[in-house]
Amino acid sequence: MGAGHDHGPTAAESAGRPGDHRRKLWTAFGITAFIVVAQAVGSIVTGSLALLTDTAHALTDASGLLVALVAATLMLRPATSTRTWGFRRIEVMAALGQATLLLGVGLYTAIEGVKRLFEPPEVPATELLVFGIVGLTANIVAILILSSSRGANFNMRAAFLEVLNDALGSLGVIVAAIVIVTTGFQRADALAGLFIAALIVPRALTLMRETAGVLMEFTPKGLDLEKVREHILELDHVKDVHDVHASTVATGLPTLTAHVVVEDTCFTDGHAAEVLREVKACVAEHFEVSVPHSTFQIETEHISDYEADTIKHA
Repeated sequence: MGAGHDHGPTAAESAGRPGDHRRKLWTAFGITAFIVVAQAVGSIVTGSLALLTDTAHALTDASGLLVALVAATLMLRPATSTRTWGFRRIEVMAALGQATLLLGVGLYTAIEGVKRLFEPPEVPATELLVFGIVGLTANIVAILILSSSRGANFNMRAAFLEVLNDALGSLGVIVAAIVIVTTGFQRADALAGLFIAALIVPRALTLMRETAGVLMEFTPKGLDLEKVREHILELDHVKDVHDVHASTVATGLPTLTAHVVVEDTCFTDGHAAEVLREVKACVAEHFEVSVPHSTFQIETEHISDYEADTIKHA
């Protein structure tokens, strides 16, 4: 949809470092703020539900982009001894907040749209069309600006989705205006509002589910921990693998921890360090996890049994 094809994380982000997308976010925020003002005037002039909904949607977008800007700034702060990951996870929290706002707007639109289907108000179609075109044009510019970074992290994805949904909402306003002009069918305005709601709610729920999964520290999507265990067990001197856990700190930072049980002799003949190196190499080769931030505990069967007994009697 935009120029270029770089829709994924940058080299820095692939290495676990956050990218700086603030300039694009500032530009998109300015455009969206303009849309809010223009459509607010339009909704007052026309009394259109579709335009009023799109104005509320644009206001939510502007708020979300402002939150995204704050998150993008905090993400760049370095880690400290009291904040070992810095503010990396703020992008996930910001995206969850934006998704919640989008869901609220979508539900309100659906309820109001159903009401207006039964009692459609008179809407001046020509003015509605003008404001719809203004909103769509501005949104297309914002989409072009954000499209190349939409896959960089949760924060940028949420920002892009908000602008994209708002553009589709403006398109719905335009279609409603054309239908009213050509047929006089006033319920087209309410139907456009319901169309916008149908676009917003599923995307908001998807983003909420994914960000909640990160905050709950669920296993990263596409990572099969049983396969991780099987690969490590195939290595020489490895007798067992247990307490395997994986989570995502932030975009580009999936982590993995595991206890690897090796033969007792590995701690006397020097093989323990070699096994650790092989485990890290195996994980790096077969799975998309951040090896520098993953932890593997090499232990003997005696230590493993001691841990099991400790848990059993805790």
